[in-house]
Amino acid sequence: MKKYYTRVCNFYYGNISKNLVKKKKTLPLNGNKNISFDQVEIISRNTKKLIYIKDIKKLSFFLKKKISDDLKIITKKNKNFSTLNFEKVPNIMGILNLTPDSFSDGGKFNKKNKGYNHAINLFKLGADIIDIGGESTRPGSKSISSSKEWNRIKRILKKINKKIFLSLDTRKSTVMEKGIKSGVKLINDISGFNYDKKTIEILKKYNMPFVIHHSQGMPDTMQRNPKYKNVLLDIYDFFEEKIKFVRSHGINHNNIIIDPGIGFGKNLKHNMNLVSNVSIFHSLGFPVLLGLSRKKFIKDISGKNDTKDRLGGTISSSIYAMMQGVQILRTHDLNELIQSIKVFKQLIKN
Repeated sequence: MKKYYTRVCNFYYGNISKNLVKKKKTLPLNGNKNISFDQVEIISRNTKKLIYIKDIKKLSFFLKKKISDDLKIITKKNKNFSTLNFEKVPNIMGILNLTPDSFSDGGKFNKKNKGYNHAINLFKLGADIIDIGGESTRPGSKSISSSKEWNRIKRILKKINKKIFLSLDTRKSTVMEKGIKSGVKLINDISGFNYDKKTIEILKKYNMPFVIHHSQGMPDTMQRNPKYKNVLLDIYDFFEEKIKFVRSHGINHNNIIIDPGIGFGKNLKHNMNLVSNVSIFHSLGFPVLLGLSRKKFIKDISGKNDTKDRLGGTISSSIYAMMQGVQILRTHDLNELIQSIKVFKQLIKN
């Protein structure tokens, strides 16, 4: 039987959205009246059809049931967890790389108190989450030992105030467990639990919130001619299978975030397809995270090669993602992104 996917689209914001929801002309995304939609795109492997929600009743019985079931998931309020509030769109994840070789800021915060000071600054600027990493997973990078990775991050984890919501960017179960014991509240494994088979048991043992991240291949090889049959639907199916996988291991909580993994085993065409159609992932029923900050697709489009010269592309793609209801944005340039979001939200009030 042909499989269909539901992508919500044609979004409205702010007071306009609230008024349209009140008049029952739009449906709220995740129960949030500040962002709503009035169209869905019905997608299969070989067809696409865009319709208004008022016309769903005209569909065949099978499609009407499929779309209606998906809309129940899409309009249901996301459960808040830790200090994340999903009525606030988006939450901001600040990046703190304690590595000598990360693609954009390697060697910048891994000495003396620079990492700690940067973490405090990110928090004061308004970061909802600070994502700490001790191993670079940029394209072409090599894995390091668990002990070396832990030694890079352990002091800052123990020093930072536990009121600050820390996420740990790691693929290794031993680093995860030590991080959780040191106060980490979210695990962000870019391998999708494929690198270390013991990671799933750590998540279960501590009943830990986590990110399901998509990556094709390992960092040292993932950008060597990545291929998909249909990148958008292949990654959607990946998330469905991963959710089944974590459930089969006894993880029943919904403190889960999904990240399509922009730039992780994707070329420019793949990345553009994912970002422009990212609202398809709302039908999975979990908050969506996007890491767009300073990514190579910005250079590919704009011609700017230096990662520090990609602020404009970072902000424009992030605002677009916010307009598609993405709940978490991961960024290096936290102050600039928060400023741009505040201005955007003020403009749509008027």
